[in-house]
Amino acid sequence: MKTVREENELLEKKVLSPFAALSSKSKGRLKRENKCDLRTEFQRDRDRIIHAKSFRRLRYKTQVFLAPKGDHYRTRLTHTLEVSQISRVISRALRLNEDLTEAIALGHDLGHTPFGHAGETVLNRLLKKGFRHNEQSIRVVDYIEKDGKGLNLTFEVRDGILRHSKGKGDIFYSDKATAPATKEGGVVRVSDLVAYLSHDLDDALRAKVIKESQLPASVRRYIGETHSSRINTMVKDIINVARKSDSLEIAFSNDIYENVLLLRDFMYKNVYESDKVHGEFYKAERILEQLFLFFLENQKIFNIESENQYRGTREEKVADFISGMTDRYLLSLFEKYFVPSPWGIF
Repeated sequence: MKTVREENELLEKKVLSPFAALSSKSKGRLKRENKCDLRTEFQRDRDRIIHAKSFRRLRYKTQVFLAPKGDHYRTRLTHTLEVSQISRVISRALRLNEDLTEAIALGHDLGHTPFGHAGETVLNRLLKKGFRHNEQSIRVVDYIEKDGKGLNLTFEVRDGILRHSKGKGDIFYSDKATAPATKEGGVVRVSDLVAYLSHDLDDALRAKVIKESQLPASVRRYIGETHSSRINTMVKDIINVARKSDSLEIAFSNDIYENVLLLRDFMYKNVYESDKVHGEFYKAERILEQLFLFFLENQKIFNIESENQYRGTREEKVADFISGMTDRYLLSLFEKYFVPSPWGIF
């Protein structure tokens, strides 16, 4: 009698696209394990990520707005969930492996710093080898989670996590040698962009950092004038382009791509790098930098606070500790070591 996993593996072969990554054909894990009777390899990875401490901490990590006074602004966790939802819609429409897509999406930002990209900027400047949150996400799942044992994820999930990040760079890889190894990884990469452009714009409008009328007319015409219409336009375009392609190419059509780039440039200039947002980031950068240098210089205190659970050089250990913090935990440690405590005479 076949196990539930084996039945699901057979179902994948019958239902999924020839371009999909099959769980039964995974390149494997860093450390070999016995297979589960119930779940496929990618389903196990998804579950391991959801149950990870680093995943739960995303709830209290900044997306764009630091300590916003409102319940409806995105955090790093809600961003992750929106990327997952968009990725799954695209994968299902293209008959790709939805479990793999979901696992990559849920794990793609596990290594992100507190205070969003402000924290990443500081650590990138302070560390000799630099710091990139996608590489840190791999470090988290390989070496930091489960008290240093790691999550032992599959090659396909780790590859998708590593290759999701774009910044201001190319949305789609021109060099196939450095592209995600799976179509599912490519879906998460573009879904990350769709998610953050849409929800960061939504949050910026709510915070009155910008006005709807400031959006380029071309963006409003081609991509949409509401949050839902913008997501719908981009998602449908990705699906339509892929379905018309002989190789299931994950891309935008020319007109949409041109306006996505225009929207991204607009967001960097008017939101991410605006005085209203960046002014608060400067404060966050100073706090994070001072705490990093303090722990680097005070090994005993660092060992106590970090419970001496990290490995590598001193810089790497401190970076692992700092990057894993939530915004509020970092602020509490800064207050503990840099802000004088009140005292009284008795």
